[in-house]
Amino acid sequence: MDENETMDPEIIKGLFEQGLMGIETSADHGGAESSFTAAVIAIEELAKIDPSVSVMCDVHNTLVNTIFRTYATKEQQDKYLPLLAGSQLGSFCLSEPASGSDAFALQTRAEKKGDHWVLNGSKMWITNSKEAEIFLVFATVDPSKGYKGITCFVVEKDMGIEIAKKEQKLGIRASSTCTLNFDDVKVPLENVIGGEEMVGKGYKIAIEILNEGRIGIAGQMLGLAQGAFDKAVPYTYQRKQFGTAIGEFQGMAHQMANIATEIEAARLLTYNAARLKEEGKPFTKEAAMAKYYASVVAQKAAGSAIEWAGGVGFTRETGIEKFWRDSKIGAIYEGTSNIQLNTIAKFLQKQYS
Repeated sequence: MDENETMDPEIIKGLFEQGLMGIETSADHGGAESSFTAAVIAIEELAKIDPSVSVMCDVHNTLVNTIFRTYATKEQQDKYLPLLAGSQLGSFCLSEPASGSDAFALQTRAEKKGDHWVLNGSKMWITNSKEAEIFLVFATVDPSKGYKGITCFVVEKDMGIEIAKKEQKLGIRASSTCTLNFDDVKVPLENVIGGEEMVGKGYKIAIEILNEGRIGIAGQMLGLAQGAFDKAVPYTYQRKQFGTAIGEFQGMAHQMANIATEIEAARLLTYNAARLKEEGKPFTKEAAMAKYYASVVAQKAAGSAIEWAGGVGFTRETGIEKFWRDSKIGAIYEGTSNIQLNTIAKFLQKQYS
């Protein structure tokens, strides 16, 4: 899949069949009715093998499903949650060419015309967009109101979304990342997430859901780090130089001990953030810490794993180099590392000033 930069449809089908696409969704809606922590662990475990599959599962569960469970009307939940748990992939559409970290600078417009909304604009860097059937699209109904004009719409693929340029990326290549175009796309009035009363309140959805999503990305980066570690370390005890397994040399052993400790620290940060979220306690700072630190550890662990395996690690044969390529995105999407540090710093300032 990495070589072809395409997600295998059988993988998507398998995720649905195994109940991994509706982890927190209620049994009444066809889901597993499990916990947020269970979702994070599933994301972590998938990333040990392929972070592309992991992020597909992550976005579908922690962003798309959660928005429906938390903000949608009962009618919207009854219609879409069974589809999302059973067969149809979801996509979260916020970023645009001119709005990345400054997400609320988005320019996609939604105009109310009779019994429907008309959407015009473009979205960029949209995960799952090639394979998705259900899209959550953020658009402004009134640019003069700034972020208070932003509204979240449910848009089905066959309503007229154009799946445009598919990005060719350094890593997570099997995960589709495309530009989406909306040219007079008609969306029923009832497809505003949460109903009419939520018009202009999409910013609230975006802020709150991305805090939760960052824990999912922390889980992905954690699993990636562990996957790279698990692939490289056994090799160090098989490869001998000067009559000794290279993993037994103190310099190498200390490097592995250090990375193992950092992976465990990232795991505890991630699980703690998930615990706080489940308990209904404030978790924004902890989510930022988990996402930031897990992405740092992922890059460090994957890079070290290549070096531990030497020339073999640098080849594509082992798959270790793929973990490093995939790790770079952790410092970029769902809030860059600098955005996470800003968030943490603001909490510290509030606490100590």
